[in-house]
Amino acid sequence: MTTTAPSPPAARTATPRRWRGASYPTQIRVLTGRSLRAVVKDPRVVIFSLLQPLIMLVLFSQVFGKAMMGDVASQGGSYINYLMPAILVTTGIGAAMQSGVGLVSDMKNGVIARFRALPIGMSSVLIARSLSDLVRTAVQLIVLLTVASLVFGFAPAGGLAGTLGAFCLALFVSWSLSWIFLALGAWLRKEEVMQSIGFLAMFPLMFASSAFVPIQALPNWLGIVAKINPLTYAVDASRNLSLALPTGTGVISALATSALLCAIGITIAVHGFRRPL
Repeated sequence: MTTTAPSPPAARTATPRRWRGASYPTQIRVLTGRSLRAVVKDPRVVIFSLLQPLIMLVLFSQVFGKAMMGDVASQGGSYINYLMPAILVTTGIGAAMQSGVGLVSDMKNGVIARFRALPIGMSSVLIARSLSDLVRTAVQLIVLLTVASLVFGFAPAGGLAGTLGAFCLALFVSWSLSWIFLALGAWLRKEEVMQSIGFLAMFPLMFASSAFVPIQALPNWLGIVAKINPLTYAVDASRNLSLALPTGTGVISALATSALLCAIGITIAVHGFRRPL
């Protein structure tokens, strides 16, 4: 009687697991850290990003200080108290402009091309860029407030709470505008064009507003422009918080406008960023 040896069990075919990358929050955290480390490793970027708003603070406080004392005495007691909330907002706008320029630079140097080969959501690259620039802006504003308090005697009536409110409002305005410049960068993809648009938009917004002088001190035609300038509403809201003045609906209007700009910028930026390089 012959016995048949049992046949060996069928070999199991191992199916290789496909790596799908890290979670979306982890992608944002890692990419944000990567952008911040790139800034810290270049001391020139750190120094010049801090020097520019400090120079603006010194120039405007010293050039306009004595000339504007009579016009701003009722709105803060000293020109530095009147000026600082505007400096916070305008510094945030300048930092927002650099978001778009930095994105275009990453597109040109091949970083974005390498990211496209990785299993990551491309929108996380944009979010990380905006968050890293938000951190840089926060550092700039903290340095400005410290120098203004220690050197120029910045002491608004709103105290720490009012100053913190103005600080947070300036950060949110800056973050929302950074998405507008990210959208421009994602579509235009030229650093020179981005810088030209940024400067053309920034200077009229800054000077045709209530940032540095009260609207009533401007010529009639420029006062009309200042009243419809969106920067005026952000500056006035920040100033009212800092100086403990009635805010009315100014803060809510500034936040709502910034949120709308942010939503528009995110939509356009993500759509433009997905186009082939």
